[in-house]
Amino acid sequence: MRGMDDIDLARYPLDRPGSADWQRMVADAKAGLVRDGLFNLPGFLTAKALAETLAHVRPRLARESFHHSRWHNIYFRDAVDGLAPDHPALQKVETANHTLCHDQLTGTPLDRIYRDAGFIAFLEAVMDRPRLHIMDDPLAGVNVLEYRDGEALNWHFDRSIFTTTLLLQEAEAGGLFEFARNLRSAEDPNHAGIADLLEGRLTPVQLEQAAGTLNVFLGVDTAHRVSRVAGATARIVAVLSHYDRPGMAFSDSERMGFFGRTA
Repeated sequence: MRGMDDIDLARYPLDRPGSADWQRMVADAKAGLVRDGLFNLPGFLTAKALAETLAHVRPRLARESFHHSRWHNIYFRDAVDGLAPDHPALQKVETANHTLCHDQLTGTPLDRIYRDAGFIAFLEAVMDRPRLHIMDDPLAGVNVLEYRDGEALNWHFDRSIFTTTLLLQEAEAGGLFEFARNLRSAEDPNHAGIADLLEGRLTPVQLEQAAGTLNVFLGVDTAHRVSRVAGATARIVAVLSHYDRPGMAFSDSERMGFFGRTA
């Protein structure tokens, strides 16, 4: 089965590269990145693919997931040049979730879409990259993250140029994607602005999404988080990682930190 079979091609014609509809879709996505630093494609997954994915991941999340929990600062670094250890931009926040790795998702719609040449070609066009590659990592290429009652993905910046997610299940309450766009730049680390965000003096933008939505987000200089979940229904989201260099893989220490195992 192809990854294209899991996508609503009537709305998103990824199977017709170069067509007028495909070019319009790419142009709209690029415009969203320029305007908002992100774009959403609601209903990207077919209802069948969404149901198949949830049927696969829900029992595995209950039985096999790794409980990832840590206190960290927004940089995920112990020290930052020019900042005293007690600077408010370095205050600690808590991230906690339950994770499935790529080797636990083989053969699912997520795995098929991740590897699909047409999907990768769409991302290449939107990101103006001559070539994008899947990861050379049995654990990290596709992950499913579940945020249960009281859990959150806290404030951070991304290392990758862009992040691709597919929302699989909305939380009963909370679990909203929040961001403060262009909070820093290569020229200005804006430590004061980061402190304002962490101490509640800067109000982030909230993004509401429905299950089945594809999101592509530029998070290197935009601080973002998933707010704390409340209630019995968890937030479940998939992360699909493509890079502009082949052979990308996590180190063993990174695998242990994020996944609790190295192989």
